[in-house]
Amino acid sequence: MKIVQTTVKSVVPLLLVAALWGAASKAKTETVQGYVLDSACAFTKGLEKPISRDCAVACAKAGSPLVILTPNGTIYWPIADTTPSSGQNEKLLPFAGQKVTATGKVFERGGSHAFVIEKIEPLADAK
Repeated sequence: MKIVQTTVKSVVPLLLVAALWGAASKAKTETVQGYVLDSACAFTKGLEKPISRDCAVACAKAGSPLVILTPNGTIYWPIADTTPSSGQNEKLLPFAGQKVTATGKVFERGGSHAFVIEKIEPLADAK
């Protein structure tokens, strides 16, 4: 019985590490361009771009996650790749309401796109 318990205690952590490693390996590094706006407005108002910077900042400060909305309508949800995870509004707040270019790891699941931002900057020709 002790051998079974010891084996289970050794194998389970290894399986967890393998599962997490497998999930991480499915990420693709991509560069996306789009507007940084409040996630609620992206869905409920069907916006193609933010109403204003002030609006996006107010929503973010109230707790609504900021997202990146591309011209084709794809919404990228910024996430952290750390455990425990953390919100990404602080990283996106300087770009609220602006068009940006962002590079990072993209994860897809069930039609959703999550994005671990490695680099983000305002688009030079954005208006």
